[in-house]
Amino acid sequence: MTSRTAELAAFAAGLTFESIPPAVVQKAEDLLVDWFGSAVAGKGSRPVETIADFASSMGPAQGPDGGAELLVRRSFTSPYFAAMANAAASHVAEQDDVHNGSVFHPATVVFPVALALAQARGASGRQLLAAAVAGYEVGIRVGEFLGRSHYKVFHTTGTAGTLAAAATAGHLLGLDAARMRHAFGSAGTQAAGLWEFLRTAADSKQLHTAHAAAAGLMAAWIAKDGFTGAAEILEGPQGMAAGMSSDADPSRLDDRLGTRWALAETSFKYHASCRHTHPAADALLQVMQRDTLNPEDIERVVARVHQGAIDVLGPVKHPASVHQSKFSMGTVLALAARFGHAGLREFDEHYLDAPTQALRDRVTMELDPEVDAAYPQRWIGKVEVHTRNGRVLHGRIDDPKGDPGNTLSRDEITAKALQLAAWSGGADAREMRAAVDALWLVARWPRVGPLLARAPGAPHKP
Repeated sequence: MTSRTAELAAFAAGLTFESIPPAVVQKAEDLLVDWFGSAVAGKGSRPVETIADFASSMGPAQGPDGGAELLVRRSFTSPYFAAMANAAASHVAEQDDVHNGSVFHPATVVFPVALALAQARGASGRQLLAAAVAGYEVGIRVGEFLGRSHYKVFHTTGTAGTLAAAATAGHLLGLDAARMRHAFGSAGTQAAGLWEFLRTAADSKQLHTAHAAAAGLMAAWIAKDGFTGAAEILEGPQGMAAGMSSDADPSRLDDRLGTRWALAETSFKYHASCRHTHPAADALLQVMQRDTLNPEDIERVVARVHQGAIDVLGPVKHPASVHQSKFSMGTVLALAARFGHAGLREFDEHYLDAPTQALRDRVTMELDPEVDAAYPQRWIGKVEVHTRNGRVLHGRIDDPKGDPGNTLSRDEITAKALQLAAWSGGADAREMRAAVDALWLVARWPRVGPLLARAPGAPHKP
């Protein structure tokens, strides 16, 4: 019998652009533009600049012909190092996408690889998009397969993301089904990423995505040259599930391949924080708008959450950095209450304000059976707001802003990308607008060219 791993590899190798439904292609374009904004937002971040320094020092300096663009540096290097740095850059602002059911951030490990190899190999925009769809479909299914027990300890974007990156790279490199399976084996044996970094506000989250993208690209590249990997890296007795999960579900690996498009289920991020905070933030905003509350009216807030939120957010009691504050439920709800949105500038300028800290410390999380039972397929937001005048108000959101049922329009995605670039200074308004306008037409590009690294004032020529 053909294994599920083999079926998944064959799907990733054999996928064609023409077989992808138009609505899925359109969503892939949406996700690409959304990712690009997050990647540009990484400029200036200390962890990102450190990894970019490493990539620039270790990787060969190249021109656009045969090289790949390191976005935060406007320079060219090998695809391996460009993918590494761009993956780190696109995960730091906490604005990249998320797939609910797998609790996985696909864009930050898929698009850096797709862009780097497409630029270096002169691939078309359609080839880039098809490879990205392959990466999303593989990574999401691997994340679902590994299950909730995996996510309790492992950062799924670092683990499943390695397979997603390998599928993306393997597709662009033209691997057949057998070699794609070898790429999966080499990717899976390198999969890594532990949540322990949150306790001390360490920089590891950017390392997770950088490593996943680069390791997946390497796995596919060496498979092209005949390097073999474990045939059953996912389901085998000493494979990923055996070592990283206690509730793995192999049926998720080949779930309706070719008919269920998991990429279309992916959500955009509205607040600039861990996605586990978004449902409660939206529910709190619902209460404040419906009942015309001011932040000063709030005595305390109980966020009713799933266990995954407690596992990830629970260790962060008193955030010591902007990035750590994005994993603090209290900080996120306090900023949302004060400003109507927990955005990048709100975190940068106000996460340690006395009013923010005061409200932060009056927020608690409690496990809610309904919310927990629905997770991870649905991320329900429920809050209980106690006011200073003795009222108890309840809020509930079934589709947080950015979910497929409450998604962002293309105008909203464009505006978000422009705001991200302005926040980091990674691109000025004119050049960011030109790059985004060009990216909306990516399916028409005969060859993928530079997005930002070109002569000032030169037109975009994909």
